[in-house]
Amino acid sequence: MKNNVLFLLFALVACSPRVVTYEQYGAVGDGVHDDFPAVVAAHEAANAKGLPVRADDAKTYLLRGDGMTAVIKTDVDFGQARFLIDDVDLTHYKTPVFRVESGLEPVKIEGVSALSAGQASLGVTLPGRSLVEVVDNSEKVYIRKGLNQNNGTDKTEVFVADAAGNIEESSALVWDYGKVSSLTAYPIDKTQLTIKGGIFTTRANQMPSKYNYNHRGFQIERSNVRIEGLTHLVEGELEEHGAPYTGFLNVVRAADVLITGCTLTAHKTYRTIGAAGLPVSMGSYDLGANRAVNIRWEHCRQTTDIDDSNYWGLFGSNFCKNLSMDDCSFSRFDAHMGVKDVTLTNCTFGYMGVQMVSFGTILMENCEVRASRLIAFRGDYGSSWKGDIVVRNCRFAPVQKSLKELNLIIGTNDGTHDFGYDCCLPENITLENLVIDDSVVENENYAGPMIFGTFGRDVSKPGLLPYKAEGQVFLNHVTVTSGKPLGLSKNEEMFRQYKVSR
Repeated sequence: MKNNVLFLLFALVACSPRVVTYEQYGAVGDGVHDDFPAVVAAHEAANAKGLPVRADDAKTYLLRGDGMTAVIKTDVDFGQARFLIDDVDLTHYKTPVFRVESGLEPVKIEGVSALSAGQASLGVTLPGRSLVEVVDNSEKVYIRKGLNQNNGTDKTEVFVADAAGNIEESSALVWDYGKVSSLTAYPIDKTQLTIKGGIFTTRANQMPSKYNYNHRGFQIERSNVRIEGLTHLVEGELEEHGAPYTGFLNVVRAADVLITGCTLTAHKTYRTIGAAGLPVSMGSYDLGANRAVNIRWEHCRQTTDIDDSNYWGLFGSNFCKNLSMDDCSFSRFDAHMGVKDVTLTNCTFGYMGVQMVSFGTILMENCEVRASRLIAFRGDYGSSWKGDIVVRNCRFAPVQKSLKELNLIIGTNDGTHDFGYDCCLPENITLENLVIDDSVVENENYAGPMIFGTFGRDVSKPGLLPYKAEGQVFLNHVTVTSGKPLGLSKNEEMFRQYKVSR
């Protein structure tokens, strides 16, 4: 009798499913019936049982359920299955389709009243290696200037610390915090969660062109995640109007995330009225990162032409550290409200190029930039960079027609706006084995490319200098196709204390 019971138990275990499918919870997969309730239920069951989820390669799942989110806590293999995300008649447009979550709960850290830039330890223990977010609500930073002006945001940043509270040097604090309003640890999972495959098509929203950002993709709020081989397509965008998207793959308050072998799609550029009451261009991102550390994109492409200005661009971030891209081809790399340390290798960037502000080292190696400048420091945040630039084995080849001049590093700051911090220019700039293709410049008075633009200054008039500009530029095998010399800047007054070593 005992042997029979053991045999039955063994048989039940052997026959029990070790993977969850959407069909087990009622999905039809014909692209007509709404499968979102079944998808949500399947992931809920998988999370409870600790089982992976597998989609059917032959199916097309329609995801229409307005206001619903499928929570992912286990591995998922979407395979070659197709998913139609219908955003045409959305009501809850800030609800993500998928949210990748950790089973580990955030922890409020008590007993820390102040922090200093470069501080080695928090002085308190944590539940394990964690992403930590600090906020000081008594100070405002990134007080935006221009057509999308605002009053700034609370001083904040994220970093990684171990269980003993030691802060990893690569994510070191960049600000001083005389007051810590909140300090929160988001524990980092020790095991990696993997999401593979899937061909996702967004039927674009038909909303007015206003800054009502749609959060309609994957919200990745768990650390230690790998996303591999996913494709995102967009259809049905209107010519006249549409609301912007934050990013189909959006990393938020997470660390150690790898996105590899994925194909994304840029959205159309629309026009709207900015905060200053004037028309401004507005667009969507398909990749995003916010308050994240150690995020890497590799072997990724976009379906739309990287040089087509009818499409806004692909990548945008805020408050991130240690962002890297390798073997990617995107129209835009754009770090808005601050980034610390950016590494770009073997990449091609299209008409919007590389834009950022803030801290650390910018390393560009074996890249091609096709924008009208090699690097742009965002003028709406003070065109500030405290750190270094290293450019090796790169090609700067603008595609914009009929340029009147060519500058490698540009920005705008007239010294009249308080951004909430002192603005800086790079201390050390290394340009090694750089080819500058200036064939698009059509100006009989063109004397050659410049390392720095004028930074918004009328060089014929004296005025307030927004920076203490002082540093070194190291040049090694810099080639200009026209044969003209590479100069420092037309704004000689601002950059006169830069030493150029050839």
